[in-house]
Amino acid sequence: MNQTVFDVAIIGYGPAGATLANLLGQYGLSVLVLEREAEIYPLPRAIHFDGETMRVFETAGLRPQVETISRPGLKGMYFNNAAGETLLIRAGTQERGPHGCATNHYFHQPELEAVLRSGLQRYPHVQVRTRHEVTAIQDDTDVATLQVTDLQTQESHTVQARYVVGCDGARSMVRKVLGTRMRDLGLHQPWLVFDVRLKTDVPGLPDHTVQHCDPARPMTYCNVTGNRRRWEIMLMPGDDPAQLVQPETLWKLVRKWVTPSQADIERAVIYTFHSVIAEGWRQGRLMLAGDAAHQTPPFLGQGMCAAIRDASNLAWKLNAVLRGRADDALLDTYESERSPHVQAFIDLAVKLGDIIQTTDPQAALERDAKFKAGQPEIFQFPAPRLGPGVWQGEQAAVAQVFPQPTLADGRLLDAVLGLQFAVIGDETVLNATSDDTRAHWQAQGVVVLPARDPELQTWLTQQGVRAVLLRPDRYILGVAQTGAELDSISALLPAAAALTP
Repeated sequence: MNQTVFDVAIIGYGPAGATLANLLGQYGLSVLVLEREAEIYPLPRAIHFDGETMRVFETAGLRPQVETISRPGLKGMYFNNAAGETLLIRAGTQERGPHGCATNHYFHQPELEAVLRSGLQRYPHVQVRTRHEVTAIQDDTDVATLQVTDLQTQESHTVQARYVVGCDGARSMVRKVLGTRMRDLGLHQPWLVFDVRLKTDVPGLPDHTVQHCDPARPMTYCNVTGNRRRWEIMLMPGDDPAQLVQPETLWKLVRKWVTPSQADIERAVIYTFHSVIAEGWRQGRLMLAGDAAHQTPPFLGQGMCAAIRDASNLAWKLNAVLRGRADDALLDTYESERSPHVQAFIDLAVKLGDIIQTTDPQAALERDAKFKAGQPEIFQFPAPRLGPGVWQGEQAAVAQVFPQPTLADGRLLDAVLGLQFAVIGDETVLNATSDDTRAHWQAQGVVVLPARDPELQTWLTQQGVRAVLLRPDRYILGVAQTGAELDSISALLPAAAALTP
């Protein structure tokens, strides 16, 4: 039977799947999204994303809409001991960070998912089928064949796609098909997540996130958006999980901050915070992204951010391969680049978890004494390099995200670059490249941007380089001092990198 073969089938319609579908939709690829649930899950889940994530939403053409449903978090995260003394502060909280936006944002996940889903209405070549469950996948030579059940009619049928991405969560069916093993990074701790909606002003509730590092009962408090507030409460020995989620118990746990007369319960559920990474994100035509590939404890607010980075890394590579502009082996760099990068965030989250989850009173006293030896310690978000992949060079900036300044004409850099590879540099270096390189750039649609803007000149000077080559996901492919060096790194571009359809 002849049937449509989609370029990409995405299993799972949460933030990772919806973001990937938007990015692939921009490239003009045919995409099928399959989701077993009928509607967006209506209750709070993820509540934080960072500046790089907002930049991906901007690339997807959705930044204004995302800004309407989120708020910048400008006061950081404070780690306080049982006496309320601040031990540790998350730094890097600013209104205009390196990605051209605030470095932290808080949001209500159902509202974000609605924005991402509405974005797909721009692309007639992207189809979404909710209430459809994938029950089997066969990876054949030329296509993958998916057995799908329509949960409304209970009828089964097959669909075919050249690639399949499992964005289907921690219990991923695609991961089971791959037989991928999860590598345990050491943290498995049950916590109660308790969401409320305030009915009135509550004096004394902080407008920033607080990690209450109290050995008697570690907790996290978050100001989300609007009147939403969250407490995450660590389970202690002897706790009865069924009793813990009862309203009378919940209100007792948070009574020093809020009372039933001041707020309504929106959700109370017990999660086990995990730290795991899949070993094997790709096999043939099947790939994993988001929670299917990795899970992190929430102490850095990086779970969804990692999923969005996966989508950003994978989108341009899928497009290059599907357009015949790069060999299929390019997709092997997806896991090799992303896995070490996400592990750096998980490792820091686990270390922060060790601080927060200290329950031995003596150990807590020793911890407090160490921190109180000076001013509150300020820690930076990690800025890890990608693992081995599509980049070259040992300079510190290579394989990290290029910043997004506001240019002198008022535009953000990414508005100039679009979806393309780009080269930015001193005109003398750009002009010193070979005729072959310049022809190569032109044939590939590479954006060539002389670094006349003061912000771009400053970055090049600070890094001690004269030109930089950027990938479509804004990561730095390489830097150069001379035209010959720029010729060399330009050879790393896919065979024909003009990524517009």
